[in-house]
Amino acid sequence: MRVTQSGMDLNLLTALDALLEECSVSGAAQRMHLSEPAMSRTLGRIRKALGDPVLVRAGRSMVPTPHALAIRAEVRTIVERATTLFAAAGDVNLGTLSRTFTVWSHDAFAAAWGAQLFARAAREAPGVRLKFLAESHVDTPALREGVADLEVGVIDTTSPEVLTEHLFEDRMVACVRAGHPLLRGRCTPERFAAAEHLIVSRRGRMHGPVDAALAELGLERRVVGAAPTFPSSLFILGASDLVGLVAGQITSMVEGMGLRTFEVPLELPGLPMGLAWHPRNDADLGHAWLRQCVRDVLLETLAG
Repeated sequence: MRVTQSGMDLNLLTALDALLEECSVSGAAQRMHLSEPAMSRTLGRIRKALGDPVLVRAGRSMVPTPHALAIRAEVRTIVERATTLFAAAGDVNLGTLSRTFTVWSHDAFAAAWGAQLFARAAREAPGVRLKFLAESHVDTPALREGVADLEVGVIDTTSPEVLTEHLFEDRMVACVRAGHPLLRGRCTPERFAAAEHLIVSRRGRMHGPVDAALAELGLERRVVGAAPTFPSSLFILGASDLVGLVAGQITSMVEGMGLRTFEVPLELPGLPMGLAWHPRNDADLGHAWLRQCVRDVLLETLAG
């Protein structure tokens, strides 16, 4: 990190972390329990120390400069390590913890378990805010760069430094509207392949493991399109005769919306559900609490 001779103390680093997280002087001020004028003066000191504007106006919002983006992960790491260093050994005061955690996952996770996580945070750590970051069509090292604190779902990262934890093996089930023709009688691979299918793909892909399984049987399905998100696919499935797929652990939520699920008549690979995080967060007590919260809500669903 480039600094001037004036240096940069921990308070400025904490303020810089808040400013880069919020991209807003007012938001950072609220997070740090300061007035907006005080935070504006702090931003001025940060700009002088770094020799960089840090945040610049773009319409009605503020955006980080390229230099600010380049140092964001390093700033987050320093602040988190300092917080851990000065925390009481083996304990964290959840009642006074003031953090924003970013959870990176498929949007089905937020839809299925988000409410439970918000409720737990309200009970145990009311000063914690949760942000769910949807998977992008472009693969980015979100954990390494500090964009996200925790990844949840099918972990397929190839980054050697990322820590992972396997929780359980899930499976895909078919999802259709109530009264769909495939719900009447036995659904064979042939009947399943003959239906029109909808894929959920953040990259807009029109094929998947189902197609490989059907090909082994000499069958081919017709994929009529791809939905960008899980919730949007449910609305489409509920108003059409298309067939979609959902994770087995969220069938109760899907059926609660009036849709129906059934076993796919094919041998499909499992879905290894787990967590991933960067080593810089491994010893952080607040992050450990977040991991435990996510672990608990997922495993409670599995047990139920």
